[in-house]
Amino acid sequence: MREGQEVVVQVSKEPIGTKGARVTSHISLPGRYVVYLPTVEHIGISKRIGSDKERARLREAIEAMKPPQGGLIVRTLAEGLTKKQLKADVGYLVRLWGEIVKKREMGERAPAVLYSELDLVLKTARDLFTDDIEKIVIDSREEYQRLRRFVEVFMPDRVSAIELYEGEEPLFDAYGIEDEIGRALSRKVPLSSGGHLIIDQAEALTAIDVNTGRFVGKGSRDLEETILQTNLEAVEEIAYQLRFRNIGGLIILDLIDMERASNREKVRRKLEQLLAKDKAKTTLNRISELGLIEMTRKRTRESLGRIMNEPCFYCDGTGNLQSRQTVAYEILRQIKRERLSLRGYSVVINAHPAVVDLLRNEERAAVTEAEKRYLRRIELVPKKEYHLEQFDLIGK
Repeated sequence: MREGQEVVVQVSKEPIGTKGARVTSHISLPGRYVVYLPTVEHIGISKRIGSDKERARLREAIEAMKPPQGGLIVRTLAEGLTKKQLKADVGYLVRLWGEIVKKREMGERAPAVLYSELDLVLKTARDLFTDDIEKIVIDSREEYQRLRRFVEVFMPDRVSAIELYEGEEPLFDAYGIEDEIGRALSRKVPLSSGGHLIIDQAEALTAIDVNTGRFVGKGSRDLEETILQTNLEAVEEIAYQLRFRNIGGLIILDLIDMERASNREKVRRKLEQLLAKDKAKTTLNRISELGLIEMTRKRTRESLGRIMNEPCFYCDGTGNLQSRQTVAYEILRQIKRERLSLRGYSVVINAHPAVVDLLRNEERAAVTEAEKRYLRRIELVPKKEYHLEQFDLIGK
């Protein structure tokens, strides 16, 4: 490879936080049942297909229809499919790659987009519309018709499961989605037992703390049983929150301490079973001596919190504000800094009402001392529209 050479690459990982996008020259085109790898000679079967017999059948089928160039990976959804269904998917992807190559050969100069992945609506139908999904409900007539056309081609037997929502209230309200999003953006997540989770997402890792709250184990034999039940309920909620919030990277779970090794293992096994359903790759360690579980979850895009929220421009994402006292004394120091440039015999301080109230009462002596020291009269003006840390000085 040399400088100035044009290279066809694919974005394999979206930008996350301060990290830029990851690109690769090994192109992969996902279909509903197979993934086509036009630049790699490889045949693979999804690890989630557990039956050796079914894996062997699919491998034999896919090897028979492998195109002259490239390789194929059979997706989990292909389990139990006929050769005809697989062949249709492979044919579509080979034609798609042909169109991409043709577009490049027609003289597209870099940088240029040769192919874009399906948008959210169609990608959701392709990847998530499995047999265990009852229906897709959509409130846009235009998107509903577009989705039906897509499903008619790729999943004709599921067309009747596409439903147009025409209710009066917003779709998210009708299905309780707004409440779920609210829970997913909250730091504190309640558990039905009365306990709760505290989820703190930082740059390096995500920490999840489990607390019993009001749960004292009514009817349980002892405290250990109470803790076990809370931890079992907590890991169920944790597995759900990881998927819904799309939390990735290093994750530390701080469970409530359990004395019995058998109980710790029971909780770990339960979490392992729940994570097996997660489409993102996860790794899970045993509970440490400190009662912590270290785990990782593959991260390919921003989490829900990072997409829907942005850092507070007042606290810069710390979650803390300066106290009234800190702001009050900063104001008095600022008078000293600017005293020579402030005209007139008075200094007007515009500040948040809570800060002004503090300077007029508890800190009145400090204001009087400043007036004597700088030979200026200090006027305090409350401004309701000001932020707690905001103030300005005017000489008159």
